[in-house]
Amino acid sequence: MAENAATARKRTIKAKQRAEMMEQILDAAEYLFSKHGFYGVTLKDVAKSVGVHHTLLNYYFDDKKNLFDAVFARRAVVTSQRRMEMLDAYEKEVNGKPTVEGALRAFLDTDLDLYIQGGEGWRNYAALGAQVANTPEWGAETMDRHFDPVVLRLIDLLKKALPDCSDEDIFWGYHFVTGALMLTLARTGRIDKLSGGLCRSEDFVAVKKRMATFMAAGFIEVCKQRKAER
Repeated sequence: MAENAATARKRTIKAKQRAEMMEQILDAAEYLFSKHGFYGVTLKDVAKSVGVHHTLLNYYFDDKKNLFDAVFARRAVVTSQRRMEMLDAYEKEVNGKPTVEGALRAFLDTDLDLYIQGGEGWRNYAALGAQVANTPEWGAETMDRHFDPVVLRLIDLLKKALPDCSDEDIFWGYHFVTGALMLTLARTGRIDKLSGGLCRSEDFVAVKKRMATFMAAGFIEVCKQRKAER
């Protein structure tokens, strides 16, 4: 019995150590990928950042793409699940009668809260997500795989909020929303320079106050104009 207990403890310790090492690797890779992109980082770079030999990374990951996918998936599942839950809760709260801004806030604000409250790790992931979204070669497939269900859930709510609006206009509206969101998450610093410091790329709180309201007005106006044309 004592021998079995000791063996079990050793296994628990090893599992904990392995989990801790995995988190260190993912954190380091996330930071490097967010700064230099997929092609600007090697497994040796990640190993050096963690302080281990690069052969150790091969024990955990088959190649760099496998590591990148693990980095991206780690937080993607969190934000996707949170937004799905918030969209479902919002629709229930309004008895199936959503507004455009309400639906957008459930989708956008829930995501922005992670970058406001989650620390530098989440902000690194935000920048990484912006890179992936703008990588034609394989980025679209990655975004599709992780986010299509929650995006289509938002689209469903927007259709209910705008029953007279064409599907085409709603999808274009989402295209503009996600474009603005990705630019925001990239934190390029351009708005800082343009505004002379009045606005800051890091200020996700300011973005949260404005983005859903701004985008909702765009949806409503475009749909109104298109309806008048018909």
